[in-house]
Amino acid sequence: MAFASTFTYLLCLSLVFFSSCTCPTKVISRFPASIMPLAKRLISPPLYETKYFTQLLDHFNFNPQSYETFQQRYLINRSYWGGAESNAPIFVYTGNEGDIEWFAQNTGLMYEIAPPCKALLVFIEHRYYGESVPYEDDKEIAYKNSSTQGWLSSTQALADYATLILDLKKNLSAIESPVVVFGGSYGGMLAAWFRLKYPHVAMGALASSSPVLNFEGLVSPYSFNNIITQDFKGESQNCYKVIKESWTQIQETANQPGGLERLGASFRLCKDPLTADSLAIWLRTAYIYTAMTDYPTPSNFVKSLPAYPVRQMCKAIDNPKLGNDTFAKLYGGVNVYYNYTGNVKCFDLDHHSSDKPGFDQWTWQACTEMILPTDGNTEESIFPASTYNFSVRDTYCKSVFGIGPRPHWITTEYGGHDIRRVLRRYGSNIIFFNGLRDPWSGGGVLNNISDSIIAIVAKEGAHHVDLRFSSDEDPEWLRQVRRSEAQIITEWLGQYYLDFAQSSH
Repeated sequence: MAFASTFTYLLCLSLVFFSSCTCPTKVISRFPASIMPLAKRLISPPLYETKYFTQLLDHFNFNPQSYETFQQRYLINRSYWGGAESNAPIFVYTGNEGDIEWFAQNTGLMYEIAPPCKALLVFIEHRYYGESVPYEDDKEIAYKNSSTQGWLSSTQALADYATLILDLKKNLSAIESPVVVFGGSYGGMLAAWFRLKYPHVAMGALASSSPVLNFEGLVSPYSFNNIITQDFKGESQNCYKVIKESWTQIQETANQPGGLERLGASFRLCKDPLTADSLAIWLRTAYIYTAMTDYPTPSNFVKSLPAYPVRQMCKAIDNPKLGNDTFAKLYGGVNVYYNYTGNVKCFDLDHHSSDKPGFDQWTWQACTEMILPTDGNTEESIFPASTYNFSVRDTYCKSVFGIGPRPHWITTEYGGHDIRRVLRRYGSNIIFFNGLRDPWSGGGVLNNISDSIIAIVAKEGAHHVDLRFSSDEDPEWLRQVRRSEAQIITEWLGQYYLDFAQSSH
């Protein structure tokens, strides 16, 4: 996997940034949703009805093509709603980079706080993802090039949500029903930005694990991998050391006669790796997403994983029966991520890469506005030392799409610099949740900005763990996080109804 037959392919397929003396630089940072297939339904019968809304292609221009439309999917649950006559609230999930059903099936918090709030639940799919694809759902056309994919942006998505919500409220005769938006990861960023950009549509937002500060000039590009390093080092110094020292050993083995064959056999690969880099990407993916989804209970979010998967991975790596066999240790560790069920007989590295090179939706977003620097690695990093290099992404994106990234557009459009000073003057009613074991928390809001822009931080928390369905096995700290979020949202609604009653007289 490297450029000009292999390097280009490597750049397109990589899931995170990294560079070193042994590996080429990778260019695409991804949230979990962008690598997830549609999950199985968690509950039967389905949790929602499927609806479609005729959406404008372009909200911000008035040329003829702007008036073209597409069918935007949304999911709705009326089971708990108190109805329009009582101005009962509407809870909306601002869909992120994936099939909306997957988010609806993994956002249990909304279902669990809806009954006492008598809320209507709505999950809106992000344009260009799932079934919400322009050009008559013809993905061949929609993803063809920069001309047809140019309508894929966060600003267009937020305008979609505002348009759909207002139309839905009108059709339900629920004009005065308050709206609270929810989101996790990129969806959490959208929820926060939606509250700031459309305060007349949503009166509050829960933005979980939303790295709204993870942009150039705001956060160190070393923070992401520093947190992953600490996650593993905190579980086992030896585990950290084995992984850290393995990269050189992998490269040295690959350079030996028959080395790639030995690597293929050691890691039970279905076929020998094309290069040491392809194996390194596969291993890194396991470490990164295990850290990101280091939940305190078993999960099936990205993969089927046990509770505290980083701990379980390190236990496998530290197995004394494996002696000094580094590859056997690593194989045992990544099995926790790739094969915890034990059903996989061999691993296909291509299968565990992204769906296709170049023209997938998140690659486009990462090549235009979602420039999230995550590739810095210090000398202490669990990954090979590297520095952030924007020019690598710039060159790659121009070669693939013919356009260059705009690294400062997000902070120009939504802000971020001096966020405490700015938002305390005009923002309100946003909850930012972050778990400190989540590598994205380095770009999150970790301190209260005002009395109504609240940061909830969980030392043991992982990527939007608060949004997950509750379990009898949940630790007390997680229960308390959810209680706090529910209480804050309840207070927002109470104040809304008080203000509404006073304005009605």
